[in-house]
Amino acid sequence: MRAFICCATLAAVLQSAGSAVAQVYPSRPLTVIVPFAAGGPTDTLARVLAERMKTSLGQPVIVENVAGASGSIGVGRVARAAPDGYTIGIGQWDTHVVNGATHTLQYDLLEDFEPIALLPSNPQLIVSKISLPAKDLKELVAWLKANPDKASQGTAGPGSAAHVSGVYFQTVTGTRFQFVPYRGAGPAMQDLVAGQIDLMFDQAGNALPHVRGGKIKAHAVTAAFRLAAAPEIPTTDEAGLPGFHVSVWRGFWAPKGTPKDAVAKLNAAIVDTLADPTVRRRLDELGQDIPRRDRQTPEALGAHHKAEIEKWWPVIKAAKIKAE
Repeated sequence: MRAFICCATLAAVLQSAGSAVAQVYPSRPLTVIVPFAAGGPTDTLARVLAERMKTSLGQPVIVENVAGASGSIGVGRVARAAPDGYTIGIGQWDTHVVNGATHTLQYDLLEDFEPIALLPSNPQLIVSKISLPAKDLKELVAWLKANPDKASQGTAGPGSAAHVSGVYFQTVTGTRFQFVPYRGAGPAMQDLVAGQIDLMFDQAGNALPHVRGGKIKAHAVTAAFRLAAAPEIPTTDEAGLPGFHVSVWRGFWAPKGTPKDAVAKLNAAIVDTLADPTVRRRLDELGQDIPRRDRQTPEALGAHHKAEIEKWWPVIKAAKIKAE
C-alpha cells in the first residue's frame, strides 16, 4: 500500500513538473506573418527584427510571406491563428488603417488583434522629377496651383499610401493634379526618374537612393523631425506645410486572446531588439524612424492605431477611395 502511495505521489509530481515545463513560453519556434511579398520595406524590417529577437526569446523566429489583396490575406491569417503567442503579424498603416476604409474585411482591425509593440516607421518624402521648376515645397505648391490638373502623381494603386497622401495633400494645399496608378511603387519611381510623371509621395527608404543619385528632387519629409539618414531634407513643418505628417508606421500584433504573459515577453524582446546598436544602425540606413522607448508598449500601439483610424478614415471616405 505504501509503495502504491509513493508511486502515485511520484506520478503526481512528474505530471506537475511536466505541466510546468509545458507552460514555459516560448518553447518552440515562432512565426511572423508578413502580409506582402519578400523584398519590400516591411519584409526587410521584419527580417532585421526577427534575426535579433531570437536572441531574446531563445527560439527561432521564422518570417513567412502571405501576400495578396493589399495585405488583407496575410492579416486575416493572423486573425484566424491560434492565440498562443506562436503566430504574430507585422502590419502597417496601409493594412491596419487604410484597408478598413477601402476593403470589405473579414476581421475587425481594432477588436480581433492584441497589440504588441509599435515598430519603426518610414516617413514619406515629397519628391518630383528633376526638370520640375520648383526648387522647394513652397514653390512646388505654387507651381501646382498655377497649373491645375496638369501635373501627375504616381501611386501604387487606389488606397495605397502614396494615393491617400496625395489626396490629403490636395485637401490641405488646395491643389489639383492627376493620379497615375501603377502596380507598385517601384514602377512608379522608374517613371518619375524617367520624367514621365511629375511627383510622388514615397517612403523615404525607397526614394532616398534616387535623391542621392541626383535623379529626383526631394522637397520635404512628411514628419515632425528630420531623417537621421538625410538631415539635409527639411520637414514639412520647416518647408511651409505645418502639420502635414504622413508616416508608413508599423506594428506587431497577435491574435485576439493571446495570453498577456506571451504578449509581455514578445514586447520585451522587441524593446530589447530596438535598443541593440547594430539593429539601430541598420534601421537608420533604411531610413526608419525608431519610436521612443515610451512609445514601444502595447498600450501605445493600441492608442496610436485607434487615433490613426479616426484621422484617416474620414479623409479616405470623403475622397471615395475604393480598392480595385
